[in-house]
Amino acid sequence: MPAITEDTIRQLAGFRSRGAPVVSCYLDVDGRRHVRRQDVEAELDHVLRPVRNHGSRDETSNDLAKIERYVRDRLDRSRARGLAIFSCAARGLFEVIPLPVPVPSRVVINNAPAIGQLEALVQELDRFGVLLVDKQRARMFVFQFGELVDRSELFEAKPRQYDSIGEKDMVGYDKAEHHVEELVNQHLRHATNVAFELFQHDGFERLTIGAPDAIMPTIESLLHPYLRERLCQSIDVPIHAGVVEIRDAAMQVEMAVERRKEAMLITRLRDAVGSGKRGVAGLKATLQSLAERRADILFVSDGYRESGWRCDRCGYLCHKGPTCPVDGAKMSRVDDIVEEAVDVALSQSCKVEICSDNADLDVMGRIGALLRY
Repeated sequence: MPAITEDTIRQLAGFRSRGAPVVSCYLDVDGRRHVRRQDVEAELDHVLRPVRNHGSRDETSNDLAKIERYVRDRLDRSRARGLAIFSCAARGLFEVIPLPVPVPSRVVINNAPAIGQLEALVQELDRFGVLLVDKQRARMFVFQFGELVDRSELFEAKPRQYDSIGEKDMVGYDKAEHHVEELVNQHLRHATNVAFELFQHDGFERLTIGAPDAIMPTIESLLHPYLRERLCQSIDVPIHAGVVEIRDAAMQVEMAVERRKEAMLITRLRDAVGSGKRGVAGLKATLQSLAERRADILFVSDGYRESGWRCDRCGYLCHKGPTCPVDGAKMSRVDDIVEEAVDVALSQSCKVEICSDNADLDVMGRIGALLRY
């Protein structure tokens, strides 16, 4: 079962069915919403029913049946809260990708895999470091795509004599207390060194810390500059928490960071469109920018779909057909021109931002692009 990586997405983006339909199915299998296996099967039936009712060719019927059999007989929810399934039985394609977060359930039938949601997840789920610290322990974790890829733990016990100091020993209490503070500071330095060692070994794009308020400023001051520049908001997770609890808390932080980044980029897009310089919005202008290979960052509202046209000869995408405005050739109607646009953008090394609940982008037509020139 392939992992969700940029290479996986590129391979899927390059797949073409040569006439046979490709069924892309995203399914929410999160156990917190769908407790029983029957609940997951009901969710799948709900999302497939409109496709069946619309009618389909034999190849598509076979693909739907394969997807149903997989969910019914082979699904392992211990590894996944969402699924991405791509099937084209006529061309030997059947890929199942477990996802660490739930996704909106949907089915897309096109001549290529619908990989927009996968691209959005890869952007949001970079390598993420989590450092948990108290005065004696330090635990460092690195997650990628919701999976634990590295960890390190440190325990340094404090001396206990100072807990039982009697009145006759009070003269030396301040000295003992100072010694303990030095040991704690030394431990915090060791903890930040552990974090930096894992950064050097594996690398990660962001770091979050869980620690008592009393020691948090000291930890932050001891971080290597490379880690400090990757630091984002802290998490409230106890030092003894399990890996799943730690991962879920870190992913909540990561999603919040991603939303803030999206908001900043959309502000750039809005200003660029407003000034008429290096920014376009709306389906027609955005497709034109891709045809001219000028798009640098493509923005799409999550869930946005429109039908459109693709030239059979040159591949030009257009919101209206049926004749290609470039070479006059016949164009084919496609159910989801937005997914086609995402595929084209990826093939041009254009970054793709799938934005959730961004009102500014919705107002601009739910699609737009920052331009290279």
